[in-house]
Amino acid sequence: MASGQMKRVWLAAGVFMLLFFVILEVRYDFIKQLASQGRLLDDISLEGISARNTWMNLYLKNEKIGYSHSALSKTESGFRLEEKIFMRMNIMGFSQDLAMATTAGLNPDLSINTFDFKLNSGIFSFSAAGQVKDMRTLSVTATLAGTPQQIDIPLKQPLYLTSALLYAVFQESKFSSGDQIAFYIFDPATMTQEKAVIHVAGDEEISYSGKRARTTKLIINYKGSTETAWMDETGDILREEGMLGMTLVKTTAQDAYAGLPDRPAEDITRLASVPADKLIENPRKTVFLKIRLSGIDTRNFALDGGRQKLEKDVLEISQEKIPRRQILRLGALPMEARNFLKSEPFIEADHPKIRQTVEAVVSSEDPPHQKAKKIIRWMNENISQRPVLSIPDALSTLENRVGDCNEHAVLFAALARAAGIPAKIEAGLVYLDGRFYYHAWNLVYVGVWVTADSAFGQFPADATHIRFVSGSPADQMNLMPVVDRVGISILEDREVLPRE
Repeated sequence: MASGQMKRVWLAAGVFMLLFFVILEVRYDFIKQLASQGRLLDDISLEGISARNTWMNLYLKNEKIGYSHSALSKTESGFRLEEKIFMRMNIMGFSQDLAMATTAGLNPDLSINTFDFKLNSGIFSFSAAGQVKDMRTLSVTATLAGTPQQIDIPLKQPLYLTSALLYAVFQESKFSSGDQIAFYIFDPATMTQEKAVIHVAGDEEISYSGKRARTTKLIINYKGSTETAWMDETGDILREEGMLGMTLVKTTAQDAYAGLPDRPAEDITRLASVPADKLIENPRKTVFLKIRLSGIDTRNFALDGGRQKLEKDVLEISQEKIPRRQILRLGALPMEARNFLKSEPFIEADHPKIRQTVEAVVSSEDPPHQKAKKIIRWMNENISQRPVLSIPDALSTLENRVGDCNEHAVLFAALARAAGIPAKIEAGLVYLDGRFYYHAWNLVYVGVWVTADSAFGQFPADATHIRFVSGSPADQMNLMPVVDRVGISILEDREVLPRE
């Protein structure tokens, strides 16, 4: 496979990770804290809630790529909710299957008592199970690479599953056009909570599966991304539409299992990429890039600062220079940099296997920039680069020895932090073969902040890396408003930095 094609494969999960989070957080999401304009959950009667069983086909650009199933049933102690989703994706010519399942035990008021979430993509699996204790703490055990991680999340209010809660709220309540419901989503994949708002857009008649139905149109805003759903009088969702032409349509169980292609026609990586209006001849040697951005509010992203300079909608990116003679001590680190020395979910810098690897790769006498180079070199020699549908974490990547840009970014961050080098996760777009693809890389502190791309073997990374977000893996969710919206015009590119 040619170098350009191979690198494109390494980028594959950049956009898939965003799509996965959208599906997980909007359809299989956990909610903390419900607030409606003057209406609270306590005001709503739940006595009339009935069981339901819903199947939906999943389409990408009108081609079927999967299905979902949701079932709500009554139990002696409340309710039981079971949800499953299956997807088949075309990633650079490779057919990749992904299966997700959530089971939850709900209290009589539909709040969560227990939940169990599982994801499997063939070579990768992830699970998270949780239980609410004393109505104050959600105790979660996440298992990656066979290693459990315990996380206790303080709660101020009960947690709810969106699918169960919306069913109850809209079945038992009379909302009017223009009403809004605000709540906070808890995502077991990233262990984060974010605000979401549902806007009641009014009544609308739609077609689905050859039928006509009167519905209530709902617009869900989350992290700057918008999804539209149409709900019938019984509380069932008949249709959902999201970014990149991702659509869910209610169907039967028999139809849900039928009609899946061996490999979908649409390549999700290319579909999400941004076309360039000009050819960059040597992108990996580009040290200066000047572009104009359109279609997004540039104030909502980490576009300005460090090697990037933003003036209205014009962005200049200059490749950094590394301070080769400076040897840092922990006491000399700025406070903001010290925060990126710690372990966190999916970046297990303090795990013995991570530390043992670092001790074998670098010397304590090496200056920071040499440690970073050695880690990149070791990763290029020991971590196979290929698309992996996963929730990337450092330990799994180290043990599986395989991954794409996201796996490389979390593993490099963990190894760098274990070596005493502050490291962040950055994500945005990178130029390749006439288009800008979604990608993840790192930012490390070696006297100054310098970009590092272990998947491309670059330190510092070339100037076609356009940073939109910076921090931790969960910050990649902030890219959602960029997908399917941003436009890029190349104004200038150079292999030599312009003089001041």
